[in-house]
Amino acid sequence: MAEPQTGKGRLSEGESRVADGALFERLFEQSPDAVIVADESGRIIQMNEQVRESFGYSPEELLQQPVEILIPRRFQEAHPAHRRRYTEHPHRRSMGAGLDLFARRKDGSEFPADIMLSPVATSEGRYILAVIRDITEQRLLQKSLHDIEARFRLFVENVRDYAIFRLDPTGRVQSWNLGAERIKGYKANEIIGRHFSCFYTPEDTERGKPEELLQTAREHGRAESEGWRLRKDGSRFWANTVITCVRDDQGRVEGFVKVTRDFTSRKKAEEAMLLGLTREMLSALDIGKLFGAISSGIGELVENDFSALALYDSASGGFRLQVLDSRHGEEEAEDDVRLLVEGTPAGQVFLSGKPIVLNELDTTLFEASAYEPLISRGIRTACYLPLPSLERNLGTLIVGRRSGSWNAQEVEKLTLMATQISLALDNVISSRMMAQLAEKMRQERSYLEEELRTVYSFEEIIGETRGIKRVLAQVENVAPTDATVLILGETGTGKELIARAIHNLSPRREQAFVRLNCSAIPAGLLESELFGHEKGAFTGAIAQKIGRLELAHQGTFFLDEVGDLPLELQPKILRALQEREIERVGGTKTMPIDLRLVAATNRDLAKMVADHQFRADLYYRLRVFPIEVPPLRERKDDIPLLVKYFVHKHARRMNRRIETIPPDMMRAFVSYPWPGNIRELENFLERAVILTKEGPLRAPLVELESGKSHTEHLDPNLERAERDHILKVLREASGHIGGANGAAERLGLKRTTLNSKMKKLGIKRKDYI
Repeated sequence: MAEPQTGKGRLSEGESRVADGALFERLFEQSPDAVIVADESGRIIQMNEQVRESFGYSPEELLQQPVEILIPRRFQEAHPAHRRRYTEHPHRRSMGAGLDLFARRKDGSEFPADIMLSPVATSEGRYILAVIRDITEQRLLQKSLHDIEARFRLFVENVRDYAIFRLDPTGRVQSWNLGAERIKGYKANEIIGRHFSCFYTPEDTERGKPEELLQTAREHGRAESEGWRLRKDGSRFWANTVITCVRDDQGRVEGFVKVTRDFTSRKKAEEAMLLGLTREMLSALDIGKLFGAISSGIGELVENDFSALALYDSASGGFRLQVLDSRHGEEEAEDDVRLLVEGTPAGQVFLSGKPIVLNELDTTLFEASAYEPLISRGIRTACYLPLPSLERNLGTLIVGRRSGSWNAQEVEKLTLMATQISLALDNVISSRMMAQLAEKMRQERSYLEEELRTVYSFEEIIGETRGIKRVLAQVENVAPTDATVLILGETGTGKELIARAIHNLSPRREQAFVRLNCSAIPAGLLESELFGHEKGAFTGAIAQKIGRLELAHQGTFFLDEVGDLPLELQPKILRALQEREIERVGGTKTMPIDLRLVAATNRDLAKMVADHQFRADLYYRLRVFPIEVPPLRERKDDIPLLVKYFVHKHARRMNRRIETIPPDMMRAFVSYPWPGNIRELENFLERAVILTKEGPLRAPLVELESGKSHTEHLDPNLERAERDHILKVLREASGHIGGANGAAERLGLKRTTLNSKMKKLGIKRKDYI
C-alpha cells in the first residue's frame, strides 16, 4: 500500500501514525454496525455513535460498565463464564456463525443480533473488539419467506382438484400430492420412482407421446396436451396436462413439474351437447333456427369471434357467404355476400376436402382479397373446414378469431361439428330451396339472436319455458358485475347450476369456484372450514388450514344452504363481506380477500328474519340480486326435454340402448308434480334406465302413484297412462305375468304387486289376451 504523501514529500513515521489513527477513527464512528471495545475484564472502554442508536445508552452510561449490561437478563448470569473462556482462548468469531444471539436495549426490549468478536493486542494490553449488527429485518424476511414456502407447499400437497407432481430429468416421479392420488389412484409409495409414461394409453406410449411432451417442454419451456389417460385400475379419464421445465441458474434441466386436471365431465358434456345439437339441427326445417343452433354449437365448442358458412351455389359457380355470428361488431351490411372458389382458402378446402388452419392470414398463400370478409371484421386467425355430404361437398365452414392460435383439439372438435352441420344442411335442402330459407332467416334474425342468448348459452341448464328463460336472462344481467346474488328455490331445482353459470359468465371465470354447503358440515367445524385455522388453535389443529373464503380469493364463493348458517357465524360472514378481510381461527393477522359471493337456500329467509332465526343485516347484504328458480311443477313443458336428456345421459353411462320413450309414459311424467323437482326426476329416470336393457324405456310408474298418493288423489291422466303401459307390457309378454321375462320382471315389480295393481286399474285377462 502506498504511504500517505504531503505536498512537500513523504510523511514522517509519526505523521503516518496520526493519519492512520484519524482514518481508523472515522471508520470506527461511521460504521453502520454498533462497535464496542472492552478490556479483558469485560468493561466497556470505547464505543461508536451507532451504539447509542441501537441500544439507547449514552456513552457516559456505558463507559466502564460490564458488557453484560447489553445482554438479555436470562443470559447475564452465565455470560461471565463464557467471557472468561474466550479471554483464555481468544479467537476471531465471524458474523453469520449460526448462533441464535440476542441483545438488550436500555428500555429492556430485545432484538436478534449477529455479533463478531475479535481479539486486538496492543502495547497496552489485549482488548476485545465486538461488532454488533441488528438482524431484525433479516429474521422477519426469513420468516416471511419460510411462511410463504410452507403455505405454498401446504396448498400443493392438499389441493384435490389438480394432480401436481415433480418429475426428474428422465421423467420419473419425484413427488405426489393428494390431488394426484385422488385423480390417478396411486398412493405416493406406489408411484414415486416410476416413469410417468405409465399414465398414458398403450397407443400413446407406442408412438412416443410421453417423450415427445418432455422434449417439447425442454425446447419451449412448457408443453400442454389433452387426451385419454389411465388410472391405476386401468380406467380411462380425459385429462388436460401442462408440463413445465425447471432449470437451474446455469440453464441445466433439473426436472419437470406436471399439472393434470380431470376433464372427463367436460368431455362427456361436450359430447352430449354435440349430440343434442345434432338432433336439434337434424330436426330443424327452419333455416333460421338451424343457423342459430350451428352458431351456438360452435360457440360452445371453441372460443371464436366470427363464424360463417361458405355454401356452394351451382348456379353461379361460387360461394354464398352466410355469416352465423359476428361478435363484438356491427350488424351485417350486405344482404348477399359472394365468394370465389378459385384462389381462396374456402375454395381450396371445398375442392380438396381437407381443412386449412391459418394462425395468421398469410398473403403469400392467398391474395389479401381472399381474406376480405375476415379482415374487414378484424379477424387475424382462421380455421377452414369442409362440409362433406353423401353426394357432394356443400361448402366450407369458416371460424375466426381476432387473436390466438388454433390447437389440434379445437380443429378436431370443429371437424366433427362440420360433419353434423353437413347432415343438417342436407336435411334442410331436401325440404326447400336455400334461398327461400335464407330470406326467412333474415326476417327472424333479431328474434333468434335474443333466443340464442337465453336458450343456448348455458351448459346443462335445460328448458324453454318462460320461467327458466327469465332466470337465464337474470343470470346474464348480473354475471358481468360483482354483485352478491341470492338464489332461492325448492330442493332439487338446480340452484348450484345457476351459481356455476353466473361464475362461468363472469370476469372471474378463470379463477376458482369454491363451494361450501352449510348443512353438510357440523356447526363446530363450520368456522374452520370458512376461515381456516392456525396450528394449535384448538385440540386437533395439528397443522395450519386454509379456509374456503381464502381459497376463493379472486374467484367466486358459493355458500349453499345459507339458511342453515349458525347465528354465531353470521356476523363474521357479514364482516368478511363488508370489510373484505378475514382472520383465521386462532390467528391475529387479517388477510384481504377479493371474491364474489353467490348464496342459495330453499328456506324462507324473510320469515327467518322475522322469527329472529337469521340476521336482518346479513339477509339484506345477501339479497342484493335475488333469483328465484321455479319448481318443476311450474315448468311442465320442460319435462320432455329433461326426460330425454337424463335418459340419454344414464343410458350412455350404463351402455344401454334405449330407442324410444312411450308416449303414455311421457304423459305420466308430465302429469306428476315431482315434489323433489329435477333431482327426483333424474333419480327416477336413472332407476328406469337400470330396469331397461334395450328397446323402449321401462319405468316403474307405480312408484309415481304411491308417491303422489301422499299429497293428492291420482291424476286421471297418470292412471290412464299407467294402465295403458301395463297393458302394453302384458301383450309384449304374451300375457305371462310372472316368470322369466314376464310382465312383472319387465316392469321391475313383484308378481303380487302387479296383480294388485291390475285389480285396482280394472285390467282383465280379455284386455291383453
